Amino acid sequence: MTNKVCVIIGGGSGMGAAVAREMKKRHYDLALMSPSKNCEILANELGGIAVKGKAENATDLQGLFNTTMEKYRRIDSLLIHVGGPPKGDLLEISDEDWITANEMVLLPVIRMSKLVTPVMQSQGGGSIVNITTFSAFEPSLIFPTSSVYRVGVSSFTKLYSDRYGADNIRMNCLLPGFTDSLDLPQKFADMSVFKRLASAEEQARAAAFLLTEDSSYITGQSIRNDGGVTRSM
Repeated sequence: MTNKVCVIIGGGSGMGAAVAREMKKRHYDLALMSPSKNCEILANELGGIAVKGKAENATDLQGLFNTTMEKYRRIDSLLIHVGGPPKGDLLEISDEDWITANEMVLLPVIRMSKLVTPVMQSQGGGSIVNITTFSAFEPSLIFPTSSVYRVGVSSFTKLYSDRYGADNIRMNCLLPGFTDSLDLPQKFADMSVFKRLASAEEQARAAAFLLTEDSSYITGQSIRNDGGVTRSM
């Protein structure tokens, strides 16, 4: 029996690595990408494959796709988890940094969707999960470019789910709160009703739920896993 395949962009450390470990527990074969050699180390540990590259680089994304298809001949699940885009005082952020943020946050989702959708259509379905942030729907001046472009990911996610739901391809966003994969001061932990940071493993279990058939009737959603930080209902 052929294992299902999960591609993880940002799969070298932190939440991405935690998702890789969780999907391996669910017997998925893995294809990982990160800017550092961490993805190669983790892929070797988990019996997967890795391509060193950056999410904002279209050539790197194409290389990851090509390598995955050459090795596995299928893609069932895709996780896109990118780093934080440039920050700064709202009107002091340069045009170049706004463009960089777009290339880091939104364009990888669009580019990878173009690559994997025909594959998923031919297989009869699939699941795509975009990890963004709790501030997508409650914008924060601490993270201006992230707040702007990550809500764009949620908009694209809804449009994609409308367009490709008939093909049994799902797309959702996971909006994590402050997580222990980052070195954060206690004040950020105190924003949660639990007065602690989420663990990367907690975020990974939520992502794995969305990446697998466990969530087969959920699509087009932006699901917060933020420990109660946001107030909107």
